Amino acid sequence: MENIRNIGFIAHIDAGKTTVTERVLFASGTTHKLGGVDEGTTVTDWMDQERERGITIVSAAATTFWNDCQINIIDTPGHVDFTAEVERSLRVLDGGVVVFDAVSGVQPQTETVWRQADRYRVPRLCFVNKMDRMGADFGRTVDMIRSRLKGNPVPIQLPIGTDSSFAGIIDLVEDKALLFSGNGDGKHSVVSIPEEYKEEADSYRDSMVERIAETDDAILEKYLDGETIPVEELRAALRRATVSNKLVPVLCGSALRYWGIHPLIDAVTHYLPSPLDMPAAQGQHPKTNQEEYREATVDEPFAAIAFKVVTDPYTGRLVYFRVYSGKAKGGDSIYNATKGQRERMGRIMRMLADRRTDVEELKVGDIGATVGLKNTFTGDTLCDETHPLLLESINFPEPVISVAVEPKSRADQEKLGDALSKLSEEDPTFVRRFDEETGQTIISGMGELHLEVLVERLRREFGLQANQGKPKVAYRETMTEAVTAEGRHIRQSGGRGQYGHVILKMEPLERGSGFHFENRIVGGTIPKEYISSVEAGVKDALQNGPLGSYPVVDTKVTLVDGSYHDVDSSEMAFRIAGSMGAKDGMRKGHPVLLEPIMEVEVVASAEFLGEILGDLNSRRAQIRNLEAQGDTQVIGVFVPLAEMFGYVTDLRSLTQGRASSSMEFAHYAEVPQQVTQGLLRR
Repeated sequence: MENIRNIGFIAHIDAGKTTVTERVLFASGTTHKLGGVDEGTTVTDWMDQERERGITIVSAAATTFWNDCQINIIDTPGHVDFTAEVERSLRVLDGGVVVFDAVSGVQPQTETVWRQADRYRVPRLCFVNKMDRMGADFGRTVDMIRSRLKGNPVPIQLPIGTDSSFAGIIDLVEDKALLFSGNGDGKHSVVSIPEEYKEEADSYRDSMVERIAETDDAILEKYLDGETIPVEELRAALRRATVSNKLVPVLCGSALRYWGIHPLIDAVTHYLPSPLDMPAAQGQHPKTNQEEYREATVDEPFAAIAFKVVTDPYTGRLVYFRVYSGKAKGGDSIYNATKGQRERMGRIMRMLADRRTDVEELKVGDIGATVGLKNTFTGDTLCDETHPLLLESINFPEPVISVAVEPKSRADQEKLGDALSKLSEEDPTFVRRFDEETGQTIISGMGELHLEVLVERLRREFGLQANQGKPKVAYRETMTEAVTAEGRHIRQSGGRGQYGHVILKMEPLERGSGFHFENRIVGGTIPKEYISSVEAGVKDALQNGPLGSYPVVDTKVTLVDGSYHDVDSSEMAFRIAGSMGAKDGMRKGHPVLLEPIMEVEVVASAEFLGEILGDLNSRRAQIRNLEAQGDTQVIGVFVPLAEMFGYVTDLRSLTQGRASSSMEFAHYAEVPQQVTQGLLRR
């Protein structure tokens, strides 16, 4: 157990996570050929779209071994649209390696993933990558980790040279230098620290020891007494400080040139926690809601969390899970505590991206996948039925952008529904719904790239050609003046005729009141059995308003008078009369269009406040509140939904990707006259 490491590589897009992962797998002997992102030959970027676009879209799991340690790796996406992949990975990981571009330092998405790691209290290392690039600055990157991310970085390595002169690293813990060979084999020679770097290295090492001593009384005592602290003691103290999130060790190198990868893997095994270092898994009994704990040992009852579902064309439905206690074997009957259902595990596998190796069992601390779990979804707890436990699930952000999608042929309609169901099973931030009013299938996701990738997957994986466009806004209509209207349906065509006559009073109601019908007939001018037919006719008419055929809301209709015929009156006649009267009243009542207004909250750095407010004003926004939280601003506004399509992308452009927004429906409001005219002309 102490030799298992569950780690993830997290960073901004293009910082080099996938390249680092590729080098780690090669260095540890799991793969036998170095792949490249640009060539589309990496192990963890296995999807065709990932290889074509040169970005990671889905997190990929891999298991490797290094110096008696089993390292379970998850390579996560860096693009903000796929932030859910990072979220669910961090939920099941014990440690993280945050990769930085030495030229750019802390980038916008780095801030996002760092906050996610903070939320799950994940201990982490920092790896400053691309030290061989022009403009690389190790010291500036460390300062940015401290100032922007509010981290507590402690460099345990220093670069020897930068840019094109980058040739090695100084190991401050062991007080030695590693010089890399130039042939790209990752090998290095261990030498004494070069004289020109000795003074700087001594200064950094003293600072490192002092920072470690602040977190450890035994080291502090030796430090104050001026004693030489053995490397093993220093390393053990740094490990304790890292696991408790008091310090973040910082390393450096160049993944592309295969420099600094071996020391990075050593650091993962030295400083990041094993499952034994983590607190016991905490959950609730699903029936009594009492808190329960599972220690990380095979003797405890089985408990695991499913964190990813993948539909594999060859294997079927794969469920990835992390074991927190006990063990699982293929064919075991297990209990899904979230759904309250019994399931049976099929084959159990260790994963290497899209490749898999069958194993007999997975023990506590392991990450793997299984087939056969039909009703298990992301965030579900799997456990022993005799000892049920409900672990904390995974929270995902709400989708922020929607488009309409439809198959190119009617024959594909049913296939589209099945395909979208499978994709939404895999991706909790992908939501699909059918809009009864507009007759459209609406898909929602985290950004335009997210939806673009999903539509492309429909084509490649399911053979579905789909048209994509903006969804129609669900407008409403209402009246603004009280009127009296008459509906008269009289038809005589030989034999029994039709006769229905109603007089209606129609008046507007407050926003959100809906539709109300009242019967004020006295003296039996209309028999009771026809009243419900009049109401049904009125409702029929209000489904299509006079302006744009949108539903009519916030209206009260009162049946005040009318007349009937002993022979010719019928329920149908009065239904038609009620419909005619309501249409007449709507035309007279000066109808207006109503539009959905969204409550939008934007969180951004204060430096972008002017640009954000200017953009929101151009979208007919009404400022609700403006609040400072530290060095960030929280802007609350009401904005018409029609103005919000594409907003997430525009906001990222305005703020270099450093702002986030949330949006939910607030109420309906009257559309301004000039906007109404434009809508009705379309």
